[in-house]
Amino acid sequence: MEKENIAVGLDIGTTKIVAMIGKKNEYGKLEILGVGKSKSLGVKRGVVDNITQTIQSIQLAVQEAEANSGYKIKDVVVGIAGQHIRSIQHSDYISRSNAEEVIGDKDIDLLINQVHKLAMLPGEEIIHVLPQEFKIDGQSEIKEPIGMCGGRLESSFHVVVGQAASIRNVGRCIQSSGIELSGLTLEPLASADAVLSQEEKEAGVALIDIGGGTTDLAIFKDGIIRHTAVIPFGGNVITDDIKEGCSIIEKQAELLKVKFGSAWPGENKDNEIVSIPGLRGREPKEISLKNLSKIIHARVVEIIEQVFVEIKAYGHEDPRRKLIAGIVLTGGGAQLKHIKQLVEYITGMDTRIGYPNEHLAGDSDEAISSPLFATAVGLVMNSIDNNSQSAVKITFSAPEKVNVYRAPVEQIQEIVEVPEIEMEVEKEVEIELPKQSESTETKIRKSFFDKYVDKIKEFLDNAE
Repeated sequence: MEKENIAVGLDIGTTKIVAMIGKKNEYGKLEILGVGKSKSLGVKRGVVDNITQTIQSIQLAVQEAEANSGYKIKDVVVGIAGQHIRSIQHSDYISRSNAEEVIGDKDIDLLINQVHKLAMLPGEEIIHVLPQEFKIDGQSEIKEPIGMCGGRLESSFHVVVGQAASIRNVGRCIQSSGIELSGLTLEPLASADAVLSQEEKEAGVALIDIGGGTTDLAIFKDGIIRHTAVIPFGGNVITDDIKEGCSIIEKQAELLKVKFGSAWPGENKDNEIVSIPGLRGREPKEISLKNLSKIIHARVVEIIEQVFVEIKAYGHEDPRRKLIAGIVLTGGGAQLKHIKQLVEYITGMDTRIGYPNEHLAGDSDEAISSPLFATAVGLVMNSIDNNSQSAVKITFSAPEKVNVYRAPVEQIQEIVEVPEIEMEVEKEVEIELPKQSESTETKIRKSFFDKYVDKIKEFLDNAE
């Protein structure tokens, strides 16, 4: 019997933590076996600021996913984001001793490892080194250099950099939750895998993932990642503005935003009013939906304009000519009413809402195909690509028959000492852990980033 390739993704967000277990079905689509979701405590703007609370939130999400799926999670691929993330463009080359020899994986690895030695600012580490076009002996715009010959192999790279302390804190939280870290992926890249088609990546597209604490941007052109950025604002600042502007508590502000909020004030009439219950017997508050939309509109415009500055930094004067497929919005913030129209108005670019349902099996739960779960779905897809066996089926041995002595009522009344109840103990739960055998192809495909994860594991093991 062939071993199931069970993959697990863990999305540690500012407002929620999602653990998702999935596998590929016979049609190559992603079948979600279980999802666990918990309120994220201890994370601000994508960065862990309270280890204990984050561990508890991770454990709750993991336990719920295990209970829903019947699988025990061993390791996870985690999304990394936060305001500490930045990206740079870099070019590098290697000179090969034998120009007649065919270029192979070892040459690419050598070039990538050379980029990993780049001097970074104090406290920063390289997260991803993503090759773009290659150049061999002056011949440019080569997408696949393997199999070609040449003496000088050159490439431009998109290098993603983050704070080492923040990355290690995520690793500590995972390990303290009783699971292993099998990989780290930049969250906008995971979201892109879930909601973008290959045609869009070729034509040129900007993915905007509006989360609770941050808004992530990933730009693709000719099928290659060209630019990434993290804006340190998200849905939470909109909620804070509503809370302050309407003098209500945060819970009510969030409900107002989700149920009645709109990014386009013109859609609401002046006489549309919603009544909010007062605290502890106080008079209820009446809030105009037009005023609510004005508050939301002001903050959303600010966020989108900051993202558009990043898009223009890549596309220069007119990004519409470079990014033919326009903009794709995803994340929880993409569910805000009329946000698509507002983004089109500000940027002048075609916009659509990105749902991860293109990669999901047909019978998937409708809630999972929401933009809210785009990052989690992308992380599971990433874990599948690693050929990982991240969870195992929980097998219960059948309990033996339990014999219970039942005494007649009269006898119980007559005697002081109740006779002992004889029963046989149920057998212990056994969890079978199949041995993993790593194929040669997997060993060859083990990326530079896996080595980085190994470095984090080694650091955590050696930490006091």
